[in-house]
Amino acid sequence: MNNEKYIGLDVHQATIVVAVMDSTGKLVMESILETEAATILQFFAGLRGTLSVTFEEGTWSAWLYDLLNPHVDKLVVCNPRKNALLKDGNKSDRNDARKLAELLRGNQLKPVYHGETGVRMLRELSRSYLTIVKDLSRVMNRLKAVYRSWAIPCAGRDVYYTRNRVQWLAKIREAGVRRRAERLYEQLDMLQHLRQQARRELLAESRKHAITAKLRQIPYLGPIRSALAVALIQTPHRFRSKRQLWAYSGLALETRISAEYRMVEGQVRRSKKMLSIRGLNKDHNHDLKGLFKGAATMASARPGPFQEFYQAALAKGIKPTMARLTLARKIAAITLTLWKKGEDFDAEKLKSQAA
Repeated sequence: MNNEKYIGLDVHQATIVVAVMDSTGKLVMESILETEAATILQFFAGLRGTLSVTFEEGTWSAWLYDLLNPHVDKLVVCNPRKNALLKDGNKSDRNDARKLAELLRGNQLKPVYHGETGVRMLRELSRSYLTIVKDLSRVMNRLKAVYRSWAIPCAGRDVYYTRNRVQWLAKIREAGVRRRAERLYEQLDMLQHLRQQARRELLAESRKHAITAKLRQIPYLGPIRSALAVALIQTPHRFRSKRQLWAYSGLALETRISAEYRMVEGQVRRSKKMLSIRGLNKDHNHDLKGLFKGAATMASARPGPFQEFYQAALAKGIKPTMARLTLARKIAAITLTLWKKGEDFDAEKLKSQAA
């Protein structure tokens, strides 16, 4: 007798709505649990058979994944952006849990990677560092916005330096606006101090992972970018090929075509209709995209093997934006290859590819 059970969890801060289906799609159980570890484990301890469980990626995903993974046979944390079928029909917590169970039974869910725990500390430190960097950039933009709002030119970075602040603040005649700028400077100083602390912690933790030293061989990846790459990718084996890494990093082109084939004298022939390119894929890891784009932008502007690769692309008639995209893809592909195969970076191979 087939004793498989497919369990959909609609997770919220206080409660979890559970729907359990059998292999025929029959709803055999529904329940509402408190979002508390002991209650959840007690519920699953009472279930028998082969248990397949799913819930959507969200605030509690990492905690719930670690809690349930040892107690079930299959666990899928699914991508809510890919669950368009959940929007069909009436919307409620029970309906969502049932639909998740049904989609899991039909193997129609797009999973979110949650499999690597060896880099958990590095991953959390990288999140802390990236958050502080984004907050720092936000404060810097707000500070310049104050000066611009009073028609005070403030191009460059001179406005941020401590030694020049008295002169810059003196340019603001309105007392209330000047006080607001002072508060922004205080935030800036605090965040710069926190960024230095987060940077030191991130680099210290990255030294525990030998692969970061290998990735630092890649020009313009550097200590910080290497540490972030390891934290964000976690393991190279989750990507079968470089194209999967490109898609995850937001470097893949989305194309559209319809009526791709036609019949000619009773034979199927491919149409010569042109592909419609819709730009880069939107569903991606934004931090990883920024990492590879930043490395490509620096590499294209400074002497080295990557600049030669970039110049060779321009010589072929490729537009600068597409040439930088190609370079970002190349850096991502090299990162994946060095990590998977344990090879050293070889600039000669890059030159032969550019030629």
